[in-house]
Amino acid sequence: MTERDSFWENAGKTALDWLFAIALTLVGFWLLSWWRTPDLPDQAPSWTLQSIEGEKVSLADFEGQTVVLNFWATWCGPCKMEIPEFRKFVEEHPEVPVLGIAVDGNRNQLRQFAKQNKMNYPILRADKDIQQEYNVSSLPMTVVVGKSGQVEDVHVGVMMSSQLEWATGVE
Repeated sequence: MTERDSFWENAGKTALDWLFAIALTLVGFWLLSWWRTPDLPDQAPSWTLQSIEGEKVSLADFEGQTVVLNFWATWCGPCKMEIPEFRKFVEEHPEVPVLGIAVDGNRNQLRQFAKQNKMNYPILRADKDIQQEYNVSSLPMTVVVGKSGQVEDVHVGVMMSSQLEWATGVE
């Protein structure tokens, strides 16, 4: 066997090793996300929350529309990472309401955070009831509620704008 043949034989083994490692990693991430995704009822639990502007906002206000509920916190690094993706989605798809539901902070803190991060969608302050009803145990968590009020998609972890497009059915 020549040195050249030996090189290509080893390269082939290395490539297969890498492909196997990548496949195992992807399966692991899928299993972890499946395990972390909370069970929600078929119909989205109703709620009324206060926005950082002091207005009352209800899920019922969006009846007949697909709406995105993004649960997040000011201290959550992955939550901060996805804000630009949500901003982009809101700019490109204004027909789909996106609501940021903060699980920490008071109105003034959240208003300042939203301004610093150029959040171009309404920010609501979560209460304990909504966190329990939506089984929020990991952040960020995004719930897509369909036009009939049904839970269409639940995603735990950072969401990209392309994932939001897929989950909401927009193009």
